[in-house]
Amino acid sequence: MISFFKENTGFDIKSKNKIKTWLRSVAAGYGYAIGDLNYIFCDDEYLLSINKQYLGHDYYTDIITFDSREDPSSLKIDGDIFISVDTVRANGAEYGEGFDREIMRVIAHGLLHLSGFNDRTKTQQKQMREAENAALEQWDTIMTS
Repeated sequence: MISFFKENTGFDIKSKNKIKTWLRSVAAGYGYAIGDLNYIFCDDEYLLSINKQYLGHDYYTDIITFDSREDPSSLKIDGDIFISVDTVRANGAEYGEGFDREIMRVIAHGLLHLSGFNDRTKTQQKQMREAENAALEQWDTIMTS
């Protein structure tokens, strides 16, 4: 089940059913099924506190993904994805994407992490960006059908 929550923000995601269909399709494309996947939209301060408490990082970020699978090799995705609406909004403006496009990119980014993608090295970052773009193309198809 895919669920959406919010903490310390008035933001509310739109087109929830279409997003759920899209996420299931993206996951299936990499051989995964979605079990319990929670997206928590929050503000910068909320995500900063999570970053400090759980990862020991003292900086703002747009997303933190926690894999909650008991068996890391499982093909069923379970996890919690925290997204700072504030940082996504700022990044969307900075990158010229706009908020709506950037929020969808970040939603896909979290799922891709749970599907085995990383973004620590330049090569991994390139692969992640290509996977994000492919996911966004799928999103565009769903939205125009």
